[in-house]
Amino acid sequence: MIFSNRARRITLLLSLLFLAPVLSSQLDWQEARPDYSWSFPQDHWAHSGYKTEWWYFTGHLISRENPQRRFGYQFTFFRKGLRPGPLALESQWASHNLIMGHAAITDLAGGRHLFSEILYREVSFLGGFGTYPESRIVWSRAPAGTDSTWELHWNGDGFDFQMGDRARGMAFQLSTRPLKPLVFQGPNGYSRKGESSSAASQYYSFTRLGTQGSLSIDGETFQVEGESWMDKEFGSNQLAENQVGWDWLSLQLEDGRELMIYQLRDSTGATDFAQGTLVSESGEVRYLEPEDWEIQVVEHWKSPETGARYPSRWMVRLAQENLELEIIPQLADQENRSQILADLYYWEGAVAILGSSGERLGRGYVELTGYGSKNLLPSALN
Repeated sequence: MIFSNRARRITLLLSLLFLAPVLSSQLDWQEARPDYSWSFPQDHWAHSGYKTEWWYFTGHLISRENPQRRFGYQFTFFRKGLRPGPLALESQWASHNLIMGHAAITDLAGGRHLFSEILYREVSFLGGFGTYPESRIVWSRAPAGTDSTWELHWNGDGFDFQMGDRARGMAFQLSTRPLKPLVFQGPNGYSRKGESSSAASQYYSFTRLGTQGSLSIDGETFQVEGESWMDKEFGSNQLAENQVGWDWLSLQLEDGRELMIYQLRDSTGATDFAQGTLVSESGEVRYLEPEDWEIQVVEHWKSPETGARYPSRWMVRLAQENLELEIIPQLADQENRSQILADLYYWEGAVAILGSSGERLGRGYVELTGYGSKNLLPSALN
């Protein structure tokens, strides 16, 4: 996942809606830099000096009791900084941050995709960010009508997290452990998003997390296990005016390698900036430039709800690695449609990876944003 400057038009609305203090100038926020001094596990917690931050998990799960029941899932916490300095209001509602959460379950056997969301101020009774070394990293109340919390914890090796939404009939509680070491997306975790050196984020991933726990749909609970991918990004800078969205692919190959590619698109639909990362079976990282791969859209899918037309099948080729991958959505409609922000929708879905002869080579997740005439981006609070 990557940063965007979309949704400027809702900034004032959100500020008024949540009684936010006056926003500071962009110059007050810290910028991502190539010489950032990392410290783990402390950097898994929030970085209040940066304007935007997120913790992002996707994965593929299977029921232990019934292997025919397979699921994809997404779980994301966003932190939107309102001001980096002292609060301007003497109020229990005054806050440095907004908290947004997105969660989705794709029921592959049932052929359906469920999406839930939260949006709260960072105040003691709605949600907040932990301080290292306490285990809790982020928490918030669940959606209205659900008497529980959404939470993200560090368990000493990996991450534990939970969500629930009674109205949507969905919940999960998952625990993860790294199967491979953390990797930086970009040298020293400095991930460029444009030609300008200031258009960047600090970005790292756990590309393969062993995952187990429970998942519920419509009151039916499954004990599940599988593998996940985790991204963490933080930064402050907006993308260029002409960048309207991105295509992001995280692919886990059965030979033990992982591939991440993102392409930022301009207003004509052309690729404006692109980078990637290939992780070997042993965890060695190779950073990819656009000339290192070729990606071709083979099919499209049009959402009956939003009218957005998304790519829905791809061919990805890395000549130097002798890789030719066909990326196929495991369900056509995996569009996340917000009920809180009417123009916020994006495609976030589980995909299968096939080889040139149709053999199964792996699985992954794809995120597609900026498709549709009024579409906001997942980082709509930027």
